[in-house]
Amino acid sequence: MSSTSAPDPATPKPKPALPLGDLIRVFGRIGLLSFGGPAAQISLMHRELVEIRDWLSETQFLSALSFAMLLPGPEAMQLATYAGWKQRGTLGGVIAGGLFVLPGAVVILTLALCYIHFGDLAPIHAVFRGVQAAVVVIVILALRNIAARALTGPGAYGLAALAFVALSSLHLPFPLVIIAAALWGAFTAAAPDTPARPALPRFPFRPVMACLALWAAPLIWLAMTGQDFLLDLALFFSKLAVVTFGGAYAVLAYMTQAVVSDHGWLSLPQMIDALGLAETTPGPLILVTQFVGTLAGHGQGGITMALAAAGLTLWVTFIPCFLWIFAGAPYVDHLTHQPRLRGALQAITAAVTGVILNLSLWFALHVLFDRVDQTRFGPLPDWGSFDSTAAGLMLGAGLLMIGLKRGMLMTLLLCALAGGLTGSF
Repeated sequence: MSSTSAPDPATPKPKPALPLGDLIRVFGRIGLLSFGGPAAQISLMHRELVEIRDWLSETQFLSALSFAMLLPGPEAMQLATYAGWKQRGTLGGVIAGGLFVLPGAVVILTLALCYIHFGDLAPIHAVFRGVQAAVVVIVILALRNIAARALTGPGAYGLAALAFVALSSLHLPFPLVIIAAALWGAFTAAAPDTPARPALPRFPFRPVMACLALWAAPLIWLAMTGQDFLLDLALFFSKLAVVTFGGAYAVLAYMTQAVVSDHGWLSLPQMIDALGLAETTPGPLILVTQFVGTLAGHGQGGITMALAAAGLTLWVTFIPCFLWIFAGAPYVDHLTHQPRLRGALQAITAAVTGVILNLSLWFALHVLFDRVDQTRFGPLPDWGSFDSTAAGLMLGAGLLMIGLKRGMLMTLLLCALAGGLTGSF
């Protein structure tokens, strides 16, 4: 007589592998609709992946989001990569992360090439002035949203204040501020009463080595062929990919200083225009790096160098994002139960609030004043260079987004139109 027992009906059956066509269709849709920065992108993915389709549970989604916020790079793109990995492994992660970035990358390249050919015209600059005014309001709203989530007590407020002073007055490097906050959070974290000890999975050696090889290959080739400019560009944005904790808003001041002052690849007005144009596109805001690379390449060697720099910048910015996820995705359950890592994440998020405050002040002053001097205590505007038109456009953007609750895309379009009209008088 057979001793085979019937399956336990209480044991959940494993889900069948998701068809690749469904994965491509859903993440293609997410990539095309991912306007509005990380908050809007995360909300879109929650609706698509948790509410409409049962691809991730609420707990899985929130754990993955917490893990992505702990990593350098755009958290929304890495969340998409993790969701794809959860469904179809490494191939699913590549598809989901790639489709999240690709639509915005195509648009950014198109805008950058148009900017190269038409950006010097006065009407175009007038349009960009309206965009810049709206960007200031967008950054301030991002600061408000992050502060509401991150500043949960006196310690968090203190970390935010220290980060602001460290960047604006002490001029400390951004990575040092982030590392110091993470160490503080890790060493002051309270241990739980019953620490969880999930089993450690096997290290994902093959996808990690593949990502490292893909990341290193162009750097090695450029070094061997003596392409000094492209090598400097690739090394800079590779370094940026390692220190972009808190998303693009948090690292823009650091990137702008290096691009404008240290390397001289772009002028300050070009850098502000780059951020404004990146805000109008789908995908992560860190795609601004592709815009910067395109303009920097054009300044070095025309359209051919511009295209090469655009592709290279995109490559070294996002290949590391796949690396972080593929290396850490199997450990999400384990990592998010560790009190010290959770404390480091909370401290980084609090410090990022101070970083964004510094960025908001920096952008607002450069939009509102034609001349801003950098003093030992921070940026100081020349009050005689106040731009009343820019102030009016900024107030209009604030009225649209805060008072009338209009969306970011509509606000950017209306402010661009208003800026263009002011330039015609």
